[in-house]
Amino acid sequence: MESEIKNSIEQLDKGGLLLYPTDTIWGIGCDINNEAAVRRIFELKQRPWDKKLIVLVADINMLERYVGKVDDTLKQSMDDHKNPLTVIYKNPKLPDYLLADDMSVAIRIPEHTFCQALIKRFGSPITSTSANLSGNPIPQVYKEINKGILKGVDYVVNLERSKPPVTKASNIAKYLDRKLHYIR
Repeated sequence: MESEIKNSIEQLDKGGLLLYPTDTIWGIGCDINNEAAVRRIFELKQRPWDKKLIVLVADINMLERYVGKVDDTLKQSMDDHKNPLTVIYKNPKLPDYLLADDMSVAIRIPEHTFCQALIKRFGSPITSTSANLSGNPIPQVYKEINKGILKGVDYVVNLERSKPPVTKASNIAKYLDRKLHYIR
C-alpha cells in the first residue's frame, strides 16, 4: 500500500487524476485545489458542470478545517452510522468551483484504509465521483469500469481490483439546523 500512496500523491501533486478504491465504489479523484484537474474529471465523465463532485476528508480534524466546528451530536451520528455517510454542508471554506449553486458541498470521511492514509499523507481533501460516464450504470467492480475512463485517468491504484461488489451505497444527508436530514 505504501508504494500506491506514494504514486498517488505524485499524481495529485502534478494535477493528475486517480482511479482508486473507496469504501463504496471505485472513484475518480484529484486535488480539490486544482481547478484544471477538477474540470478534467467533468470532461472525462461527460458530466454536467452543475452536478458537483463530493469531497473526501481523512478525519474529523480535516473536516473541521473546511466546515467549522462539528458538534458532538453530528460526530456521534457519524460514529454510529452503519453505512458510509456523505453529509452536505452549507458554506464550507472550499473553492467556489466545488460548490453547488446554493453554496453547499457533499463531504465524506471514508472508512477505507487506503483513502484515509492517502488523504492524511497528501494533507488535503480529494474529490470523488463514481468511475462511470455520466448517465451510465455505476460499475460495481473494477472489471466493469469503462475503458475510456481507464485511459482518461493518469494513475490507477493497484489495490482491491478483485474486491467483491459493494452492496451498500453511502447514505446522503443535509446538515441543517444542527440536524441530519436524510436524502438517501
